[in-house]
Amino acid sequence: MPKDRFPVGVIVARRRLRSPWADHQWLPVGALPDIPETAPWTLLASIEGEDRFYAGAHEVGLHISETGHYRDNLVSGRPSLWVALRPVAGDAYEVATVTADPYEGEALAEGIGEIVEAVPMPESIQAAVAAFVDAFHVERTFEKRKRDRADPEALGRRNIAAERGGGSE
Repeated sequence: MPKDRFPVGVIVARRRLRSPWADHQWLPVGALPDIPETAPWTLLASIEGEDRFYAGAHEVGLHISETGHYRDNLVSGRPSLWVALRPVAGDAYEVATVTADPYEGEALAEGIGEIVEAVPMPESIQAAVAAFVDAFHVERTFEKRKRDRADPEALGRRNIAAERGGGSE
């Protein structure tokens, strides 16, 4: 059976900005297929105006009803994981969620207060998602529903007294 849950490690960047309103910006930039033996928020690298940190681990869950969405992600040309960071206090953030569903990722981006970014999906995770899709995807044909025609007689005035068994209006 393919896995329906797997952990990923999240890499975030703290980029320096030249702005009168903010001096830096947090941004998810990568995902690791394995969880390193590194404490969350450990500095990994510093390069010209950017510090990269291991933000911690998060579990990605796959759902049978969303296999079409995962397949769309895998064939998109740039398979991605969507990472959401939630502010916890001051300038501190935590990993709120990680998803392989592009439509859920889009919905996360509409929220206020969280930082959401699509990051490249590692190849081993692509293989795990593809195995899940292969095992559980059922193609569903789209059936357009037809509307019922309106009954013009039903839209006319009703004789309520007659309906109640009383006399006429």
